[in-house]
Amino acid sequence: MPIVKALLAPSILAADFTILGEQISQVETAGANRIHIDVMDGQFVPNISFGIPVIQSIRKATKLCFETHLMINTPDNLLDAFAHAGSDSIIVHAENTPHLHRTIQHIKTLGKKAGVALNPATPLGVLEEILPKLDLVLIMTVNPGFGGQKFLPETLDKIRRLKSIIDQKQLAIEIEVDGGIDAQTAPLVVAAGAGVLVAGSAIFGDKGGIDFASKKILNALV
Repeated sequence: MPIVKALLAPSILAADFTILGEQISQVETAGANRIHIDVMDGQFVPNISFGIPVIQSIRKATKLCFETHLMINTPDNLLDAFAHAGSDSIIVHAENTPHLHRTIQHIKTLGKKAGVALNPATPLGVLEEILPKLDLVLIMTVNPGFGGQKFLPETLDKIRRLKSIIDQKQLAIEIEVDGGIDAQTAPLVVAAGAGVLVAGSAIFGDKGGIDFASKKILNALV
């Protein structure tokens, strides 16, 4: 059987921060397509993670695309800063972005790709008016805020419905999934229509190492 192609976006939230640059180089060698950067403010989600100085610092470690996932309140106030820090694409949440069309326009004027993330309980309908403007939709397959959570199987139908809408409208939009992605769940989300897989704990926490873990996920897509 042919290998189903999907792009791997390791989430460095699960990396060892003491050797972050080294681990970014390792995932690049292992076949990662991009680096997923979870920015959390302790308000929109309960955890706190990276800020602009970290992105500026690790930008020198790789030429891979940086996609910055803003799990923060009032993301509009920081779009310029994250763009200038080295982000190649910026993902905002529909749940806390009241003027979503304007936000997407702003990201585009910065010369960056624009994505919108949806929490598990957020319906696809919120994207109806904005979908043609997007480069990416990120379906959260766990509730955001912490790494290492268990995949929510009810999100598979949401991925299928989004894929159907995108195909019907003939739009060039990536479907990305984030949360509980490993060698067992990756084939399920790809079969449902996802093309980009965010994986954190499954890559950086595997005892076999980063290269082994990355290939285990990709080789499961057969």
